[in-house]
Amino acid sequence: MDLVATVLPALNDAFALILQPGVLMYLALGVVMGLAIGVFPGLGGIAGLSLVLPFMFGMDTVSGLALMVGMVAVVPTSDTFASVLMGIPGSSASQATVLDGFPLAKRGEAARALAAAFTSSLFGGLVGALFLTFFILIARPIVLAFGLPEMLMITILGLSMVAILAGRIPLKGLAAAGLGLVVGTIGEADAGGSLRMASYDLPYLADGFKLVIVGLGIFAVPEIIALLRQDRSISKTAELGAGWAAGVRDWWRNKWLSVRCSLIGVMVGVIPGLGGSVVDWIAYGHSVQTTKDKSNFGKGEVRGIVGPESSNNAKEGGGLVPTLIFGIPGSGSMAVFMGAVALLGAGDLEVGPQMLSADYLDVTYSIVWLLALANVVGTILCIGLSGHIAKLTTIRFTLLAPFLFMLISFAAFQSGQNLADLAALFGFGLIGIFLRRFEWSRPAFLIGFVLSNPAETFANQAYQVAGSKFQQGFDVGMAYLFGPITLVLIVVTVVSVVLGIRQARLIMSEGDVQTGTKRAPMVFLFVISAYFIISFFDASLIDDRLITDKIFPMLISGIAILCCGVLLISMMRNPETHVIFADRESSGDDADAAHGLWPTLAWFGFLLVLCSLVGFILALSVFLLIFMRLRAGLSWAHAAVYTAGGIAFMCAMAWVLNRDFPPGLLQSMVDLPWPFR
Repeated sequence: MDLVATVLPALNDAFALILQPGVLMYLALGVVMGLAIGVFPGLGGIAGLSLVLPFMFGMDTVSGLALMVGMVAVVPTSDTFASVLMGIPGSSASQATVLDGFPLAKRGEAARALAAAFTSSLFGGLVGALFLTFFILIARPIVLAFGLPEMLMITILGLSMVAILAGRIPLKGLAAAGLGLVVGTIGEADAGGSLRMASYDLPYLADGFKLVIVGLGIFAVPEIIALLRQDRSISKTAELGAGWAAGVRDWWRNKWLSVRCSLIGVMVGVIPGLGGSVVDWIAYGHSVQTTKDKSNFGKGEVRGIVGPESSNNAKEGGGLVPTLIFGIPGSGSMAVFMGAVALLGAGDLEVGPQMLSADYLDVTYSIVWLLALANVVGTILCIGLSGHIAKLTTIRFTLLAPFLFMLISFAAFQSGQNLADLAALFGFGLIGIFLRRFEWSRPAFLIGFVLSNPAETFANQAYQVAGSKFQQGFDVGMAYLFGPITLVLIVVTVVSVVLGIRQARLIMSEGDVQTGTKRAPMVFLFVISAYFIISFFDASLIDDRLITDKIFPMLISGIAILCCGVLLISMMRNPETHVIFADRESSGDDADAAHGLWPTLAWFGFLLVLCSLVGFILALSVFLLIFMRLRAGLSWAHAAVYTAGGIAFMCAMAWVLNRDFPPGLLQSMVDLPWPFR
């Protein structure tokens, strides 16, 4: 009764605070800005919150919160546009949506896919807000119950999704995940600071690779290149198919899946640092496991959209729990959110335990109400616009490709403000192209990369703490490692792996790829194996005093080498007609494409090389003009208009976001005015 007596007045006060016209105006502004930011691949909530950060100082507390919450709540909804329409993950939280959303768009059902996604996002967002309402006062002991062993098991549960997304040859999926894990270890180790596959001669590698670059390279570049080679619209039929009503009906038919995945979202979102990275994959895996006919996953199964989209919006509500209660950011955007809160009003508001005190509980619940309202407004806008934006899939892709190259290059550069970001984007794009070509699971690679750092960090820390516990007694150590939550997670993980291995052959995350000759797949396998051997040897050179820095990459590389060895034996024993020799260049859309792979990829390489010489804007001007004239076949006049529009758009976006463009050698020799510098 005391709890009810405390909560109800706070909820009522919060409702009165947000219904002020000024607050609603700022909420609407935040929603519109979130929609605009989320549409562009790779920018995400961090870029959006960074945009409004300078305006937070001294701003009215509730108005500032409305602006930020409006943006944070809607970005995971609007980033679905890029995932569905272009096959480009709008952010780390919409990677799984690509697997079935993009095939639906290519079938001419983009509007249906978007509507199903937005309805699921709305429901997930409301579940997250509802969860936050009732959970926030009892969350403290529950969150504290998650120690290092529990965090490690959540990470392993995320990795277990590889079993579901491994494809027709499970060892390929396992090796792809191993490749992602090993690539994720590149740079300075967290524990002892050892450099792995890097040196101080290349300081860029010492920092490791950013998720934005890896995600765009593995998913965006291969799809852009593949569509550009075919020289047609994304949708073969050039029809939008069923509209938003059909998508809403799809959600209604799968409402209980949406409920379960929303609960998964809020529960995983509560755990700091994991939510946005892993929750959509866990939800996708659950969607697969609970579907009787699994053969349509990876080809345009609407349940593969409903599950991830329900979870990634719900996790925003869960992510606010550790942020508000403990002052521990649940994600990168929550870290910026915390900094912005400190600037509001008189500067006396700080996230942490005081948010649950009687003086600030109304403000806390204002955030809850704003989160729910922003999801409603944002989803209505997205559904209303989905039919119009889906028409992008009917435009000849040659006219869209250069602008997508432009956007992903700009987004990649913003992750580290380094010209080497563009070289890394091209390199990962090349890896993604070959993974896609030979049916090595790209989702498995990305899951491995995303969870590499958490898996290593939690494993090392749990090992060190467990060592001290076992010194106190064997029973104390076992109780620490295998608590009730850990045991439940172990059971769930084992069941997930067993079911996943059985089902993986039916789930073609890369589509139905035909077999080719032995030579090309075996050469690719040799290259991957060589990298694992080099990685193993490199890690073994680390001093034994820093054993925690070397054991993880050596273990993963060793397991991956064994997988590659078994794959090699299988390739030697099986005929060319075996599925292990899948090769897109042998038959299908890629084989029949009007343009070759390397000439098409050369256009993207041309943009990056030119950028390194003369800077982004000058390079983009030359690239767009030449591409539109020679590759798209437009007249010089039309090419000039397209170029001017693209340059104006990029300059406007950079100015609004207060971002710089990648510089080239020219900028180091000549002092040029903005935007040429």
